[in-house]
Amino acid sequence: MSKIGYIRVSTEHQETARQQEIMSTYHTNRIFSEKISGASSDRPQLKAMLDYVREGDTLYVESISRLGRSTKDLLNIIDTLTDKGVTLVSHKESIDTDTPTGKFMLTVFAALSQLERDQIKQRQREGIEIAKAQGKYKGRKPISIDWSKFEKLYIEWKSGTITAREFQRRMDLKANTFYRRVHEYEETHGITADMGNPALEEEDAPTIEPYQLSLLNEKHPVSGTETDQD
Repeated sequence: MSKIGYIRVSTEHQETARQQEIMSTYHTNRIFSEKISGASSDRPQLKAMLDYVREGDTLYVESISRLGRSTKDLLNIIDTLTDKGVTLVSHKESIDTDTPTGKFMLTVFAALSQLERDQIKQRQREGIEIAKAQGKYKGRKPISIDWSKFEKLYIEWKSGTITAREFQRRMDLKANTFYRRVHEYEETHGITADMGNPALEEEDAPTIEPYQLSLLNEKHPVSGTETDQD
């Protein structure tokens, strides 16, 4: 269990001596210090400190404002410390999360954090509803498909020339999207095939009837492809 200090001032011209003196009263083992605005998202020493602390450690700061200037930023940092099992001690506010009062403060912080997340989700939902009402919301943009290429690869897959994984790789599709597109293609072309379970092994991939493959080959011949008419 280590005692860690975090010191921050907003500009290069400000001194850290006062915060250093406070840290010395806590006999910290290591101090992370930086001169950078609390509003900045790029704080290397803060990130290094959060990566360094371990369960059972105690983090000391001169005041809560040293950790973050915005409520959202502060709550995220406190969530990280709590998840890692790190005690937070703030000198100015007399907060020690290892005490009953401090634990109560953590509960308040957690409630505020959840409230903020809920409000963000609510604003997103309201924004979507307004966009839908105005006809501006189109949802997630569908993945574009080169259906000509898809059809040729489909014929090769069904004839056993390529595997489903190779088909997916060439089309740059994930498994779920791939099987949805296969189903969509087969419905469009009136192909009746048992898709089976996408989680099955390659040899359990769906098959196509010879007469269906013949019809597809007439439209898009594939060199070197033979079918078993037995």
